[in-house]
Amino acid sequence: MPSILNLLLVLLALLGPASALAADNDPYAADRQALIRIFREIEASINAQDVDRMVAQMAPEATVTWLNGEVSRGHAEIKAYYHRMVKGEQRILDRYLTTAKIGASAHFFGHGEVAVADGTMVDEFFPVARGPFTLNSNWTSTSAKIDGQWKVVSMHLSSNVFTNSLIAEAKEAIWWAAGGTGLAGLVLGWLIGRMRRRS
Repeated sequence: MPSILNLLLVLLALLGPASALAADNDPYAADRQALIRIFREIEASINAQDVDRMVAQMAPEATVTWLNGEVSRGHAEIKAYYHRMVKGEQRILDRYLTTAKIGASAHFFGHGEVAVADGTMVDEFFPVARGPFTLNSNWTSTSAKIDGQWKVVSMHLSSNVFTNSLIAEAKEAIWWAAGGTGLAGLVLGWLIGRMRRRS
């Protein structure tokens, strides 16, 4: 047993410096940290319902594909979409919150000035016309280093259209409706039969 422990300690001692060296040798380590800060700032701006804070992390010509399939191009369209959905008199949502996670490490292209990242989100929506619901979704973003600063140039949001909380809720409603219809049919049949016997 002591020999096994000694072997493990030796392996840890060897692997520790190697992993630290690998991190030091990552030419994009500083870029990854900058991208993570942008990612966290966008998440925080969504939860603060602050679209101006969100677009500040995006290039002026950025494109966003939203969960409902709509596409917004540029800051003005992104803001207009957000205000229509969350702020306007005819808004769909009172607000929505998100908890986002990063998937694999960002991949860099060209001379390290373009980065693609992806991850997942757990979104909580608060619609005007109904109670809140939660939706699991995915995101992909492309960022570019513009004038020495990283900015999001494209973001795509998507969710499973075949299996999600809304589909499950709709199925449950159908079962309840079918059960209610069946029960109503039985009661109606019983009443008709009783009336016929009396006549």
